[in-house]
Amino acid sequence: MSEPLLYRVEDGLARITLNRPQRLNAFNAELAHAWAETTAAAVADSAVGAILIEGEGRAFCAGGDVIDMATGMGGPDEIERLAQVIHSGISSLVSSSVPVVAAAHGTTAGGGLGILLASDYAVVGSDSRFGSLYANVGLTPDLSVSAQLAAAVGERRALQLLLTDRMLTAQEGVEWGIAAEAVGEGDAPAIAAAVRARAEEIARFWLSGAFGAYGQAKRLIRSRPERSFAGQLDEEARSIAAAFSGAEAQGLIAAFARRSAAR
Repeated sequence: MSEPLLYRVEDGLARITLNRPQRLNAFNAELAHAWAETTAAAVADSAVGAILIEGEGRAFCAGGDVIDMATGMGGPDEIERLAQVIHSGISSLVSSSVPVVAAAHGTTAGGGLGILLASDYAVVGSDSRFGSLYANVGLTPDLSVSAQLAAAVGERRALQLLLTDRMLTAQEGVEWGIAAEAVGEGDAPAIAAAVRARAEEIARFWLSGAFGAYGQAKRLIRSRPERSFAGQLDEEARSIAAAFSGAEAQGLIAAFARRSAAR
């Protein structure tokens, strides 16, 4: 049996690969626990400056494994417990100060939307599709879909997606705000390769610059709902002061001043 999730860190980039291609990378118990443990480890690793999430096979993520639910996942208590396990991994990513990019080729459905929205920048394929489809099997949103979808696309559009079996095209996904960009052309493998390449390019861009500043900008936006407007302004002031005192900013500010003086 292959591992349900693959993980490696190279030159500051942590790559998390959902590895159940035969089930469209849908979550079962094994993947749920691997996901929670790996995301927590990635955001806690001081060597990690960016995280890339991708899926093996022909899809990014189909959410929960409905076949496993029907045959071996247990009763409602077990479903709730596993949802909480996956949720802990999503929370690790969203609450961290590490920027996350998703390489989401193929289909993203159900809880897969929540995994996608846990990223801060999503690259999808030109042939990608996005849908809720929870009600098709009598279930309700999980994996942060109800928490993040409306924030990304607006309440009315979120309801349109959750209350129908509509599948958005890649272009619609970009227009709605689910994805940042759609790339690739040709057959499905070529498009998937283009998605991965572009997502890695984004991650390497963060790593080649002030990745600490990018991470703190992400944290400010992601944590904003926790604070009042005045509280957010105070947090911005605290954050920029902390950044200014760091070696990263001091070096870049000095370099900027030198270039300005030369001009």
